Amino acid sequence: MNNSTLKKMPQFGLNNTWINFVVCILILTTWIGCKKESEVTSSNSPQKPNVVLILTDDQGWGDFAYTGNTNVSTPNIDALAESGTSFENFYVQPVCSPTRAELLTGRYYPRTGVYSTSAGGERINLDETTIADVFKKAGYHTAAYGKWHNGMQPPYHPNSRGFDDFYGFASGHWGNYFSPMLEHNGQVVEGNGYLPDDLTNRGLDFIKEHRDEPFFLYLPFNTPHSPMQVPDAYFKKFEGKELNMRYQGKESEDLAFTRAALAMVENIDYNVGRIDKAIKDLGLAENTVVVYLSDNGPNNWRWNGGMRGKKASVDEGGVRTPFFIRWKNSIPQGKKVVTMASSIDLLPTLASLAGIPLPETKPLDGKDLMPLIFGESKDWKERLIFNYWSGKTSVRSQEYRLDAENNLYDMEKDRGQKTDLSQVFPEIRDSLVRAKKNWQEKVLSEKSKNENRPFTLGAPASEYTQLPARDGISHGSIKRSNRFPNDSFFTNWSNTNDSITWDVDVLKEGTFEVQLYYTVSEENLGASVQLSFKNEKIAAEITEVNNPPLEGMEHDRVPRVESYVKDFKPMNLGNIHLEKGQGTLTIKALNIPGKEAADLRLLLFKRIE
Repeated sequence: MNNSTLKKMPQFGLNNTWINFVVCILILTTWIGCKKESEVTSSNSPQKPNVVLILTDDQGWGDFAYTGNTNVSTPNIDALAESGTSFENFYVQPVCSPTRAELLTGRYYPRTGVYSTSAGGERINLDETTIADVFKKAGYHTAAYGKWHNGMQPPYHPNSRGFDDFYGFASGHWGNYFSPMLEHNGQVVEGNGYLPDDLTNRGLDFIKEHRDEPFFLYLPFNTPHSPMQVPDAYFKKFEGKELNMRYQGKESEDLAFTRAALAMVENIDYNVGRIDKAIKDLGLAENTVVVYLSDNGPNNWRWNGGMRGKKASVDEGGVRTPFFIRWKNSIPQGKKVVTMASSIDLLPTLASLAGIPLPETKPLDGKDLMPLIFGESKDWKERLIFNYWSGKTSVRSQEYRLDAENNLYDMEKDRGQKTDLSQVFPEIRDSLVRAKKNWQEKVLSEKSKNENRPFTLGAPASEYTQLPARDGISHGSIKRSNRFPNDSFFTNWSNTNDSITWDVDVLKEGTFEVQLYYTVSEENLGASVQLSFKNEKIAAEITEVNNPPLEGMEHDRVPRVESYVKDFKPMNLGNIHLEKGQGTLTIKALNIPGKEAADLRLLLFKRIE
């Protein structure tokens, strides 16, 4: 309002002082109104929600108070369901790597290159787009802390699959959960305390560091996977405890194993509570999506709601998991969705919630679950969900499951799969048999393409490459410390004709510093070992004793099936020049003055030029 406008206004006998007062009030009112409007605009401006994705390892559907298990207390995990939306019929795959591949890519795992849980079969093909790729492209800070199990060597490594920061282990299982050897972005480090607590600490630091920016945090805990190690504070509650709810099938339940598993579950609940508290204390609850699920059924016969099957089974008990998703004031509170959903649905759902475009590289098998979450599902098209492992396939419709032997079960009335209805409903059975065959022809046909990939070495964008014993092949008298390779080492290296080889593909030519992680006793000191690739060779003598005892058993609550471990230390083998291309990397002993050369856990390559 300018002076010329004021002069033209009728005066009504008012003096200039009064007019100036009125003008000031008008100006002040206008300013306050504009400020409020700007504040509303600011508060309503679109902000990308943070995402915290929590995945547990071998936790069954029945390992929660929420699902009815009175043996265990899980208040923090249960609160996620009660304050968010839970899916009552959510399905993953029977074992670890396949489920992880599906939630990372939104595609059935045989399409992604995964066909095993070890020795390279757990790797996701390099032409697949991961959920971390999608969120990182959208401007998110991304991190993964825990068990990766979808490829160790770059570019299969999590740092090459969209995660800015990785701390944990890339193998399928680990031999020690108390301050173990881990890695941080490819470099070998020592953990700090009980592993799930340590992983949670990393997650908390990440949340605090990026609280003012959008972040995607993937927390794949390593428990309650064996070895069954848990601190006394959790185990004492269960040691000798009478379990009111027991496995009801014909198989025998190992109660000591169950008690250890439930103690580990209560530790997970403690750490979920820590994450939840941090999100609330930092004022992030209204802008953070929290997701919780497990990767497969329970790892022993224990109470699981009367369902048939456990880990590695394609029956209901092997593939059903709770699935909780919470976003305060956005996702409905306390809602239960009965419509089927699956691990393949995570990528499209979380991307949709964040308003991020889906990748255009390959078609997804999963669906966006937002219509089910927000109750706009009248046009939801029913579908089938397939489970596959070790040559066995089952298929689930909303009402029925066709098992691996083509028996038909009503899953709304018979979760335990006790009554075969094949003869009662032959048309339903036949239609599901046809659907299974069609899926196998389309999806499993892609599986055989991925079984002869060499291990990558020297990826251009990566400083470190690990070649563990897990991925090597022994020759001669050398033996693996355990038939399960993931945390194993090579031993009984007693002859100069013995060797260990890795089938590798050097992705970029360069010179690498090589460290050998070994143990050797004093009486066996002095062996010279040689590493060779094509025409290049380096050799070094083992001059320092490192003879630690086997460890792990002192923390085990029940006997393990995995390898025990040792405190392997690095020694410098020297620098080797590797030309680009495929070939065989070989390590052998040039001389063995004692009975054995050494025990070998790992080769670590660091690009220096």
